[in-house]
Amino acid sequence: MGGPRGCSNAVSEADVRQAIRTYAAKLPELRVATDGYVELVTSVLDDAGINYLSITGRAKSVVSFAGKATRTVDGAPVYADPLEDITDQIGLRVITYLRGDVEAAAQLLSDQFDVLDDRDLGQETADEGRWGYASRHLVVTTSRPPSPYEHLSGHRASVQLRTVLQHAWAEFEHDIRYKGTIPMEHSADLDRRFTLAAGLLELADREFSAIRDRLQATSAGPHPEPDPRDPRVGTQELTTYLTSKYAEARWSRTDHYTWIAGLLLELGITSLDELDVLLDSVDGDEIHRRMGYTYPAGAVRRLDDALLAIFGERYVRLTGNSHRADRLDARLQRLAGEP
Repeated sequence: MGGPRGCSNAVSEADVRQAIRTYAAKLPELRVATDGYVELVTSVLDDAGINYLSITGRAKSVVSFAGKATRTVDGAPVYADPLEDITDQIGLRVITYLRGDVEAAAQLLSDQFDVLDDRDLGQETADEGRWGYASRHLVVTTSRPPSPYEHLSGHRASVQLRTVLQHAWAEFEHDIRYKGTIPMEHSADLDRRFTLAAGLLELADREFSAIRDRLQATSAGPHPEPDPRDPRVGTQELTTYLTSKYAEARWSRTDHYTWIAGLLLELGITSLDELDVLLDSVDGDEIHRRMGYTYPAGAVRRLDDALLAIFGERYVRLTGNSHRADRLDARLQRLAGEP
């Protein structure tokens, strides 16, 4: 992940050794920046209501950097300037449940960051008529990072986006090949089996998406009975309601439904009937249009926008929104049509 696939420029062994020493010296700074990128990307995806399984990051080890920096093809160095050309010094991995969520996350990151490179390796493999490694790779940077992430300015991050099934295949295939445990006489057969597994997992990914689409299309109907001992709108009943209310929106993370149910309680909304009356008082499609999203917003984000439009500053100042008041202020200005 990251960097050119070939380079004819000459680079001496002394240059490579110096690059490795320089990288080792800046590794502590890269680790801090990696943590910052993980926090920022998590915040961005959470705020947008994108459904994901996990977001992790790592700063490339000195050993791994040295391995890339010294790589050659036909005797020529692959990286003429390792410190500049190796773009995955900071690496993030976003794992989603469904293929559509990979696309949604990629669109969102493209909207929020400066994208230096974007490769859909699964599509490249498919265009060659093959099955195999499938992953979306973005190289991003941020020229104007929000507070408190100013230290990310000037740092690039390589972001892998995969479904959980694509991730399982890639990790198993990498583990087997990296350990070098495939005898030469079995190589062709195991290559065929890896290809077969990749095709089956692609089919499974499609079926999971079809299941989600079917559930969304048939979600209308009676709501689950709420727990009379709990004043909050229940997570399950809220999930079912929002799936029906915003049928075209993607599912959000389970904990996001629980979180926004807490915001509803802060507003004094304790039933779906009350919520339904409130949402009928605004034009949800017009709110969505004003937000001008370049990615498919999740169901919780759609509700979040509607509550912001209805309650304005009161909503921004809720205790449950204290961690994102600045972002809500900016969205409130967008809803008002202010630049």
